[in-house]
Parts: sequence; structure tokens; C-alpha cells
Amino acid sequence: MFMKSNNEFKNLEPMFKPKSVAIIGASRDPDKVGNIIMQNYINGGYSGDLYLVNKNADEINGMKSYKSILDVKKGVDLAVVAIPAKFVPQAIEECGKAKVKSIVVVSGGFAEVGEVELQNKMVEIADKYKIPLLGPNCLGVMDPRSRIDTLFLPTYKLSRASVGSVSFVAQSGAVGSTILDLISGEGFGLSKFISYGNAAQVDEVDILNYLMHDKETKVIVMYIEGIKRGKEFVELAKKITKIKPVVVLKAGRTEAGASAAKSHTASLAGSYKTHEAIFRQFGFTIASDLSELLYYAKIFASEPMPKGPNIAIITDGGGTGVLTADAIGSSKSMKLGTFSDDISKKLRKIMPVLVNIRNPLDLAGDADSKRYSDAITLLKDDESIDIIVVIALFQTPGADSRLAAELIRIKQLISKPMIVISIGSQYTEMHKIMMESGGLPVYDSPASAIESLSALYDYHRYLKH
Repeated sequence: MFMKSNNEFKNLEPMFKPKSVAIIGASRDPDKVGNIIMQNYINGGYSGDLYLVNKNADEINGMKSYKSILDVKKGVDLAVVAIPAKFVPQAIEECGKAKVKSIVVVSGGFAEVGEVELQNKMVEIADKYKIPLLGPNCLGVMDPRSRIDTLFLPTYKLSRASVGSVSFVAQSGAVGSTILDLISGEGFGLSKFISYGNAAQVDEVDILNYLMHDKETKVIVMYIEGIKRGKEFVELAKKITKIKPVVVLKAGRTEAGASAAKSHTASLAGSYKTHEAIFRQFGFTIASDLSELLYYAKIFASEPMPKGPNIAIITDGGGTGVLTADAIGSSKSMKLGTFSDDISKKLRKIMPVLVNIRNPLDLAGDADSKRYSDAITLLKDDESIDIIVVIALFQTPGADSRLAAELIRIKQLISKPMIVISIGSQYTEMHKIMMESGGLPVYDSPASAIESLSALYDYHRYLKH
């Protein structure tokens, strides 16, 4: 039976902004978890005090090593524990005596493999000393601003995201690392990454409560397998989405998935329908897969709230414009807008005769950066249009780097949401990276673009009611 932890003292600030870090289990062996974490801190530019702890070493890679954290005479804000499970309770006891302020246990071998008593013993010790403990069986935390990185995955295998405003919370380290790798290739950066594994003590309620008040976090994105404290979660859910958006992917939707979750992180998945009802009631944005999780994170990180649902489509490919109109027509939230008479007249004066002035606005296959610029400049001021969707097919003659640069420039002048749909291979991908690095979210299909805008608008409506 799982022990109920004392959840009254969770100050997680030392875990994310530590002035000193001890790695318990630091190693010379490059294949060891303790070595990879140590290198993350050294190579990542962590500027605080770093202490290596290994009972069998006096020095590691030219740095002093301590037999025990008790031998470190200065205060330690964060201890990262990467040793075999059976030795972890003793290490936690020593951390308590050394007055360590927070602990991340990346070691596995606890409740997820049936060692419930060992996990309970670890929690009991951490609670006794009132130390917040994350894990076990997790990747831990990463904060690009403070250069904290407990992930035991080397940087040549897992790219690290740039500094940004999205915090990602994952019960699964594997899912978390996959998303983290993908985020590094997207146009938005990371505020914090938290992989909490078995949630033996610090759980999703503690983490969300911290992120709710974190000024560096604008958007919270979650992958969860189960919720330990349902009542507390509901009370927090009532508050958090009034402050910032939360995107959630809940695993264990089926009986097979729920069973897998239990063996993965010792998590009781519970009824998916119950979870979904809670999420919807309190304004969470629900993703159905990892792709949606990324799409939604991108839109919330980059775009202002739309005033209404009316979309203008500007395209250099008529067929893709029709597909986008279909996606809007299939949406419960979005509408294909109608250009105002005044804007329609102005468009007619400046557009070639072959361009029909209607929505979608097909600029024709020879459209260049100026034609796009002229159209967007007018539509951004059309009060009957709330959102602009630009389709840029870089296979056409007029679409090149000048178009990407012009869209980035115009984006800075627009107060309403503006996103790009761009579909293609290497040449398109090059320009997608260019646009996203300039703060312009790019989607690879009409469906993903409109679903993301719908999520943004639905959250806006939730805030208004």
C-alpha cells in the first residue's frame, strides 16, 4: 500500500533555482547516469556550486568528490540522486541531516516494479526532514534559464530547447524526452521541463501549483497517467486556467492503457471519462496525441487571444485554400469570415484581375511577397476578420525566402492571431524553420492549424465566462 505523504511543505523553488547542486552517484564512467548528469551541469554552463558525491572516489574528472553529502560543509539547495534503489533511503537520510533543501531521485526500482515498501521508506524519511522529493523513476527537471539539467540523456541524443515560456510536465520520462526533443525544432522555447515519474511525494498538484505562480511560465503542457489527489487537483483546476492555459494529454484512456500505466509509473489511471469531464469543466485544452500537444503548445505560446471566430484565408494555392475552408466548416468554433465592403474594394484596386476578391483569397500561383504583404496589410485592419491564416506553398514560382521574411515582418505589426500553413519537403522545411525562428507559428496541414486556432478561441471563451 502506498504511504500518504505530507504535502504541506512543498517549496519547489530550490529545485529549479538552486545556488548549489550535489550529484549523489557522480561517476567517471561515461555510460553511467551519474556521469551524464554531471556533464550536463559542466557543459551546460551551470554557474552555481557543484558537488560530486561518490563513496568510492576522491576525485572525478579532476573535480573533488565527497564520500557522503554530509562531508559537504556548505549548504546544498538540490541533491540529484542517481544510485541503486536499495541505497536511496540512506542517501535521503543523509540529505536530511545535511539540511538539503530539495531532492530529485532519478533512480528506478521502486513501486513501478513492486518495491512499494522501499518507496514508502524513502518518502517517510523525506517527510521527516520536510524536504520536497521529486521522483523516483524519472528524468527530473530542466530549467534553461538557471541551467539546471538532471536529465540523464546526453545532449548529442536529445537536443535542449531554447529559453521560452512553455513549461512541460510529464509523468513519463520517455514521452517527456520525445516532446523535449521535438520542442527544440519548433519555434517556441521552454521555461521548465519536469518529469516526475512515480510521484512518490511531489506530485502533479504540487507541480501545477508551483507553475501557476511561476512568472516565467506562460503556458503549461502536461502528459499524465494518473492523478493521486483528486480533490486537491479539482480545487487547483478551478484556479489555474483562469491564470494561464493548460494543455493536457491523459494516457490510460482504455483498459489496456490503464493497465500499462500502472506497470509503468505505478499510477492508478482512473476513469478517463471522469478526468475528461474535469478537464473540460475547468477550461483545460485536451490533446488526443503528442502531435496535438505540440500544436496547441505552439499556438498558446505565440498568439494573442482572438476577439472572435472569423478567419480570413490568404493563399497561393486554391486547392489548399478549399481544404482549409473545409476544416473551418467542420469546426464547432471557427467561421469563415466575410471581408467588409470597404476592404474588398481596396483589395480589388491593388490585386491583379485574375484574383477573385472573396474568402479564401487566392492570390494565384505567381503570388510574390509584395502581393501577400498588400493583402495582409489590408485584412489586418478589417474589423470583420479576427484571425488571419496564411497559406504559403513554397513550390510556387513567387514563394521564396523574401516571402518568409516579409511574413515575419508583418507578423510584428498585427494585433490579431496570424498563423501559416506550409506543406512540403526540404525547401519548405527550410522556410518553416526560418519563419518559426521569427516568431511565426507554422502548421503542416489545414486540420492541425484550424484545430489549434479552435483550441485558442475556446480557451478565450472560457475566460470570458
